[in-house]
Amino acid sequence: MKLFYTFTLLLLAFISNAQQTISGTVVDEKNKPIVGANVFVDGTYDGASTDEKGNFSFTTTASGNQILVISFLTFETLKTPIDANNCKDKAFKLKESLNTLDAVVITAGSFSAGDKSRVSVLKPLDIVTTAGSAGNIIAALQTLPGTQNVGEDGRLFVRGGEADETQTFVDGIRVAQPYGATTNELPTRGRFSPFLFSGISFSTGGYSAEYGEALSSVLLLNTQDEADQNKTDISFMTVGLGLSNTQKWKKSSLSVNTAYIDLAAYNAAIPQSVDWNKPFQSLSGEMVYRYNFANGIFKAYAAFDASRFDLNQEDINQPEKVRVNLRNNNFYLNSSYKGNFGSNWQIFTGLSYGYGQNKIGIDANDVNNAENAAHLKLKFTKKLSDRIKLNFGADYFITKFDEDFNTTFKSGYDSNIAAAYTEADIFFSKKFAAKVGIRASTNNYIDQNSFTPRASLAYKISKNSQFAFAYGNFEQAPKQEYLKYSDDFKTEKATHYILNYQYVKNNTTLRTEVYYKGYSDLVKYDTDKVQPNSIFSNNGKGFAKGLDIFWRDGSRIKNLEYWISYSYIDTKRDYKNFTAEVTPSFVSTHSLSLVTKYWISDWKSQVGFTQQFSSGRPYNDPNQTVFMNGRTKSYSSLSFNWAYLLTQQKILYFSVSNILGTKNIFGYDYANTPNGSGVYERRAITPTADRFFFVGFFWTISEKKTDNQLKNL
Repeated sequence: MKLFYTFTLLLLAFISNAQQTISGTVVDEKNKPIVGANVFVDGTYDGASTDEKGNFSFTTTASGNQILVISFLTFETLKTPIDANNCKDKAFKLKESLNTLDAVVITAGSFSAGDKSRVSVLKPLDIVTTAGSAGNIIAALQTLPGTQNVGEDGRLFVRGGEADETQTFVDGIRVAQPYGATTNELPTRGRFSPFLFSGISFSTGGYSAEYGEALSSVLLLNTQDEADQNKTDISFMTVGLGLSNTQKWKKSSLSVNTAYIDLAAYNAAIPQSVDWNKPFQSLSGEMVYRYNFANGIFKAYAAFDASRFDLNQEDINQPEKVRVNLRNNNFYLNSSYKGNFGSNWQIFTGLSYGYGQNKIGIDANDVNNAENAAHLKLKFTKKLSDRIKLNFGADYFITKFDEDFNTTFKSGYDSNIAAAYTEADIFFSKKFAAKVGIRASTNNYIDQNSFTPRASLAYKISKNSQFAFAYGNFEQAPKQEYLKYSDDFKTEKATHYILNYQYVKNNTTLRTEVYYKGYSDLVKYDTDKVQPNSIFSNNGKGFAKGLDIFWRDGSRIKNLEYWISYSYIDTKRDYKNFTAEVTPSFVSTHSLSLVTKYWISDWKSQVGFTQQFSSGRPYNDPNQTVFMNGRTKSYSSLSFNWAYLLTQQKILYFSVSNILGTKNIFGYDYANTPNGSGVYERRAITPTADRFFFVGFFWTISEKKTDNQLKNL
């Protein structure tokens, strides 16, 4: 019996000695206690929760070196080594998780739209339901601050930059010919239908080091990763026909979209100010194929466009009209793969090929040109931790352009640009983040090398608001009309400084930005127009500075969403054949847009209005002594659209642009020589029509029998 008692006492002593007490306090980065944090020894069931003061205490049989795990909802899980035999009254600090929805986001200079965007300024539907846009992505973007509405051109002009200073990318791969073919004073439109795209990011400056060869802006279009169901869309329009189909399988899907446009019937019913011999015709199509692998997705995108028109244009310098007969064929193909591998690695690779051909008859003269362009891209992303992500990659751009005039004079160029970049996303906390990178490139045609640093910062000052700042150097080879005559150039340069404030709460968004852009090494020439014998230089310079304001509200009035955009810009350039540093003719100092969308349940209708206003644009009047001293009258246009649901899947759609018939003037074309009275005569540059009417019937046939094309109108 004595031996039994002795053994029991020894056993109790051993058990008592084997149990360790672990205690401490859990606080956040501001040393405030965290209540309810879960604390335990890794690999055991021994643990406790923190009390109202952040304290915890528990016993464990574990001893020696152990891992203590501390976790709580919106904080990063902490795994820290401890000595279980000597861990009492220790303090532990948790960092806020960066994966929460209210974490800071880099926003300076960038507008995003799409379901995957952390902070969307526009919704996916907005790109195509804006009155006056007529389904044109570019026209919808022109209602955002920082853009210029250059009605006689139709392309995207951003913050004092010309349209060629904006590059377009589909799924991260460059599009060399993003606009349809046109001629002087006849506006073009983007080649891409919004039907196949799920997200858009539009940068007005300060964009990532991943993208180059753009002085002002990049437009990123992202095709849909997945098709939701099998469906067919049929469109009957006053300007043509459309047909699209989507087929979905277990791991893959295919979407095809085709359209035929012919303005002959429309022009017969509603005459235009254009003297057509053959009105505009086009046949176009797009396709997206997707295949989902276990760790990635492959996508192939293809688009073609064959268009033609024949018209007679007025020329102030000729007694007779000039006949312009244009035929354009365009093809674009890209393929990409994005996937995960290894430990927190991601790869993106892709390539694109674009072909654009123009056959242009100008009276008795023939101009033929063709551009072949390719882009190869490889990008790696490594998540080093929850707070640091590293991106690095390389691009290779190939461009071959050939042109001949009457088959006797030939010009063109063959350019290869190689580029590499690296960039880091750094989250110092949930409130403070930075993106820092550098891009290096070399252009063999003009024999130029460049190194361009980029940096962005963002700081969250409250739950719903933040400040952001962006800086960057950007370079771009001179445009095609210069390169085809000479290779004696430098790259054109721009430096961006952007300060942004953004407030987002529920369906309300407020964005304000102030910016400054400095231009250097812009191309100048010494002739009235670009000619083979022009003497070129890179002595041009300029600047752009201004204020952009964007306000959107979708909650204060039931069924009503609206946004207001305002831009002020002060910009001057000495480039081309300018004789002084002045404001270019495509710039309006003040621009204002009001876009409204209202759903009327009783009418089963969505109606929308878009009012656009801009102050007068400068032009050069040779009858005055001061260069570029003229000003057009202000521009104003009120547009309206109405979508009526005949049934859930059948829509009758009507729209009209400039419903008030405002007589807008974009500028003036002056004679090269004065008349007998010593006066240079002029001709006003006006829209092709005061109004544009559109009527369409859209029918969707789908498995669910609930989808319709309202999102595509």
